[in-house]
Amino acid sequence: MRWSLAWEGDYATGHDEVRAYWQRQWQELDPQVEPTSVRERPDGRLEVAVHQVVKDKQGTLLFEGPVKHVYTLRDGLLQQMDIEQV
Repeated sequence: MRWSLAWEGDYATGHDEVRAYWQRQWQELDPQVEPTSVRERPDGRLEVAVHQVVKDKQGTLLFEGPVKHVYTLRDGLLQQMDIEQV
């Protein structure tokens, strides 16, 4: 599995790296993500459009706006998660 490291760049690969990334993210950031639409792309990937508000733990706004979370699945299992700017 590969997971986009949105705030660090690159990808985490495998369950241990993804878990470590999420732990770091939740220690440093306070993200709020609200899905606004879901659709299947022609290539079979799932696209979830979201409105994202990200603050640091002190409440400083770091990002607010729309992004797309794109999920690649194979045999019903998550293979990759990408983030695309709108």
